[in-house]
Amino acid sequence: IDIFYDVSAESSTEFPDRLSLMEVRLQAQEDEITLLKSSLADALRKLRLHDQQIPLLKQQLIAGKRNSLFQCANIKIFPGLLPTTIRTLQKQLSKGSEDSQGSCPQTPTSSSPAPPKEPTSNPHGGLLSPIREGEKMLCSIKMFIRGRPITMYIPSNILNYEELRMDLPSQKLDLDWVYGYRGRDCRANLYLLPSGEAVYFIACVVVLYHIRNQTQRHYQKHTDCVRCLAIHPDKVRVASGQTAGVDKDGKPLQPFVHIWDSKTLVTLQQIGLGTFERGVGALTFSSSDAGTLLCVIDDSNEHMLSVWDWNKNIKHVEVKSTNEAILAVDFSPTDTNNIISCGKSHVYFWTMSAGTLTKKQGIFGKYKKPKFVLCFVFSLTGDVLTGDSEGNILTWGKSAADTKTLGKGAKETFQIMKQTRAHEGSVFAMCVLQGGAILSGGGKDRKVIRWSADLAPERECEIPEKFGAVRTIADVDGEELLVGTTRNAILRGTFSDGFVAIVQGHVDEMWGLATHPTQNIFISCGNDRQVCVWNAEDHKLDWCTTLEESGLCADFSPNGAVVSVGLSTGRWVVLDLQTKEVVSDLTDGNEQLSVMRYSPDGSFLAVGSHDNLIYIYNVTEGGRRYTRFGKCTGHSSFITHLDWSKDGKYIMSNSGDYEILYWDVASGCKLLRNRFESKDREWASYTCVLGFHVMGVWLEGSDGTDINALCRSHSESMVAVADDFCKVHLFQYPCPKPKAPSYKYEGHGSHVTNVRFTHNDSHLLSMGGKDTCILQWRVKGAAPGDHSKEHLASSSSVCESVLVLDTPPRGQ
Repeated sequence: IDIFYDVSAESSTEFPDRLSLMEVRLQAQEDEITLLKSSLADALRKLRLHDQQIPLLKQQLIAGKRNSLFQCANIKIFPGLLPTTIRTLQKQLSKGSEDSQGSCPQTPTSSSPAPPKEPTSNPHGGLLSPIREGEKMLCSIKMFIRGRPITMYIPSNILNYEELRMDLPSQKLDLDWVYGYRGRDCRANLYLLPSGEAVYFIACVVVLYHIRNQTQRHYQKHTDCVRCLAIHPDKVRVASGQTAGVDKDGKPLQPFVHIWDSKTLVTLQQIGLGTFERGVGALTFSSSDAGTLLCVIDDSNEHMLSVWDWNKNIKHVEVKSTNEAILAVDFSPTDTNNIISCGKSHVYFWTMSAGTLTKKQGIFGKYKKPKFVLCFVFSLTGDVLTGDSEGNILTWGKSAADTKTLGKGAKETFQIMKQTRAHEGSVFAMCVLQGGAILSGGGKDRKVIRWSADLAPERECEIPEKFGAVRTIADVDGEELLVGTTRNAILRGTFSDGFVAIVQGHVDEMWGLATHPTQNIFISCGNDRQVCVWNAEDHKLDWCTTLEESGLCADFSPNGAVVSVGLSTGRWVVLDLQTKEVVSDLTDGNEQLSVMRYSPDGSFLAVGSHDNLIYIYNVTEGGRRYTRFGKCTGHSSFITHLDWSKDGKYIMSNSGDYEILYWDVASGCKLLRNRFESKDREWASYTCVLGFHVMGVWLEGSDGTDINALCRSHSESMVAVADDFCKVHLFQYPCPKPKAPSYKYEGHGSHVTNVRFTHNDSHLLSMGGKDTCILQWRVKGAAPGDHSKEHLASSSSVCESVLVLDTPPRGQ
């Protein structure tokens, strides 16, 4: 298929969308070709079944076994699970009718299970070949991901795979707590409500945090990352705008603004669906008319400015503002027809009249034009005060028309009346107090300064360096302040007593997550080089330390005394939870580590690396001493996940090329080439995304990277899944059949990188990647600590699958 593009006819913004669409179409075509090849192979299999059925029935009649378990008529087809590989298809085409000859395999006379046979020992070891063990059959399932076949063997306790029933889990999730705040790249997103709640956002959730009671409520109606926030003059209603985002096929979704009641969390209005492009960058309510109007600026190239009667969902006016970035917008407090916006190298003064908007640009004149005008406020005298990237506060006012220079038709302009040197570096935030005093927040100097109404400095305070620069300021009572920072923290304090953090979070992409074996504690780490230990009960950061490199994976030792963290360079460290000190520092290879996992008794530590190896260490002295035991060699791609068996002797591992391998660690890290022997092994944890017991979590047509992580509960009754589409899923466990039903939960604004249950299954923790957000979900419907294992019911099937009965060959 040849597709030609006239690049010159497309704008630079359209090209990525067209390219994304091409990639989606190409992938769909590849998947369709694979499916057609597999369907052809399946047709050949059916033809061969007819040839095999007659001699097989004859042998069964001779043996007097009329009630054979093998019933071809019950086999069904599911497009995602195919009975043959392309290689098998080629083999069938080359062998032709020769394959249809020969006798059926002999039935072992011993009552004990027969050992797996070599592929050559069975003349029918092609598409469908049963091998009998007394009255039982060995069964395997083949699943295809991106054209690669993955064989999984059915455990012995499942006698009829076709009749397994997949139900929804008996438990559900409720959002309990949100860790983090988006201050690194958003502005004016922290306000205090009369209820005593601070309102802010991160990912797709707007958080209402009651400062005194230390409780949270959540507004969860957004479908992608929230980008801006505005409070109605009544201090009850809230407007929040989101980015556009994309669906799982890469197609853009439409952004919108929600107006909602902060007391009831009920959505009052949705505006702008189909109007805004890319996202909503800034918004504000009018104030002089009791908040009737809402002004919105989107993230399109022209940054369209629109004014809405939000209650009636009527757009009064819309106009192109500028191609430059816009950082803030607001109505005049005394005249709804006057609007001001600012951003990169500009301040615009807008006038709304007769359904149109006209703008006048602020003239900097003799003053240096700043690269960015970052914020502005209205003083009680009606002046406009702007804070810029030069560290100045500029006072703007109207000047009479210059008719001498510009002629008779000249109009009045807005010019700078006064310049006040405020901060070293940028002025990121400004806030007007009730008495007319003004607060400003600095970037480079990290200072919060209180100014009199005529801009005379009165008091100042510097926030600690570890929290970053001041991003936004909210007044509590004239004395107490809330400060949002660029390192995603919210501080509370006063000029005299200083500031302490009440909300903290990561500032870069996160991957590592682990929960304590006996306490409600968990650890997180990521590309910001921070390792954070959190208390899931008190919803607080217990302590945090900064490493020299990015932390990508972690695990607690079974005794709970230490935690190991794998880094991006092959190095890994062990931290003592009490002293917070590094008690061990080792390196394996020079590539990033992807998984750390202690054996159930804590005597071994497995370290999975991107160099395709699993390093095994002996652990002594309560997790403080490590000596190399061996390494598992055999994967052809990087290690992604691994789990220990309950007896601590074996490991199951997944790799980047969708391989499932099993290892005998106790016997010297040997690769178990006959994977069939591991089908009944019990696993202490289940985090491998590929395996018979979790096969049903994969959607039809999934890419192998669609699922980033999963975790089985300690009760072994449910499995949580973190996917690449910002969703958390909850399935029943085990989940071995396709199209298994699940509960789906939204809240993250980026790919979900990890999930873990707390030690008693009372909560689930999910970690967003680039949204830097950790969500804590309350598990409902099952008593915490109830470890009774739920088994699959043998009732009528609710989904279809392919059952491939294969002689388990050696080496698979």
